[in-house]
Amino acid sequence: MSIPPAVIRADPDIISLGCRLNIAESETIRALVAGRDLVVVNSCAVTNNAVRETRDRIRKARRERPSAEIVVTGCAAQIDPAAFAAMPEVDRVIGNAEKLTAPAWQTHAPLLVGDIMATRDTAAQPVTVFAAHVRAFIEVQNGCDHRCTFCVIPYGRGNSRSVPAEAVIEHVAASVDAGHREIVLTGVDLTSYGPDLPGAPTLGILVERILRHVPQLERLRLSSLDGIEIDDRLFTLLTQELRIMPHVHLSLQAGDDMILKRMKRRHTRAQSVALAARLKAARPGIAIGADLIAGFPTEDDAMAANTLALIDDCDIVHAHIFPYSPRDDTPAARMPQVSPALRKARAAQLRAAAAQRRAAWLGGMIGTTQSILVEHPGTRGHSANFAEIRCDALPVGSIQEVSITGMTDSVLHATPLALAAAA
Repeated sequence: MSIPPAVIRADPDIISLGCRLNIAESETIRALVAGRDLVVVNSCAVTNNAVRETRDRIRKARRERPSAEIVVTGCAAQIDPAAFAAMPEVDRVIGNAEKLTAPAWQTHAPLLVGDIMATRDTAAQPVTVFAAHVRAFIEVQNGCDHRCTFCVIPYGRGNSRSVPAEAVIEHVAASVDAGHREIVLTGVDLTSYGPDLPGAPTLGILVERILRHVPQLERLRLSSLDGIEIDDRLFTLLTQELRIMPHVHLSLQAGDDMILKRMKRRHTRAQSVALAARLKAARPGIAIGADLIAGFPTEDDAMAANTLALIDDCDIVHAHIFPYSPRDDTPAARMPQVSPALRKARAAQLRAAAAQRRAAWLGGMIGTTQSILVEHPGTRGHSANFAEIRCDALPVGSIQEVSITGMTDSVLHATPLALAAAA
């Protein structure tokens, strides 16, 4: 019996893991490697599980595309390039700064990873169209100047640096002209935007300029924000500008002051609760999201209870829960550790409380009218406050008014408003 030859695909496959910034950068990479038999794994290093998933996806890519060149980039590759270069499935490793430049993809050097801490500017990225996404993710900031004790991301991304407003506006305008109805601004530490640029503009100033210069932009969404850096200008935009979606995701991490101090965070529990209350008072429909870490070193039952209570105290309805993951060479990894079993149990407790809070929030939307950006055939999309909604017979890429009729497994069901009115 003869074995048919392997099918060679002359198109790249970009596997984007982790944050929205990686999604944005993956689209730049897609434009740089068009027409090649290539798999690019754009890795994440935020937890040990993320690194393991990167390895798993590399192995799977080799099985599925045996003839393709496999290139690994992203934070995990930047932090530990030798480990990925040693994998038999990997042909090349490219660093985070290099991956956004054309020369990196025109050579065959097996290892092309520079000193990310020496990077001072953002790479000049081509304006790309997000073919695989209804919303476009646009990078406006990269890197981080803070050193939270649990985090390795600054060593994968370097120090904070900002994209000049003119380049951001050009990218937003081109994306809107290409048909994207919603833009998401992304960064590693988004609220630190601007001090490295002439005149030291803030994120709020950038947002004002985008809205002024791209009046045809219908929906603008911001990725994760550090609450302590939300100034009065940005707060006013978040709560009064209708083109900014009523959805704020906060980098809270914990709800206990001692744990926050040991994390080297710059806010207190009371400041988080007060900010959430101010946001909801100024814009009652706003939805609060947050990142929370369970089982941080030294966390006792009372400290864990304070973080658990934060879900209700801040009305968190979009919760990203992570059991603490010790990363090599971070201060937190040298602190007294909570057992893995207890970390997992506390994460499960947080997830259960978050799910209960979310279910009550979604249930409260039944019977209301919501505006949905239709993202997938079938039809699924998100409301302005980022609730997931399923509604049949709507064109992908459109923004539609729908009537919420019910809910299943944290997904709302809806009927197009025209049909609901006719019923």
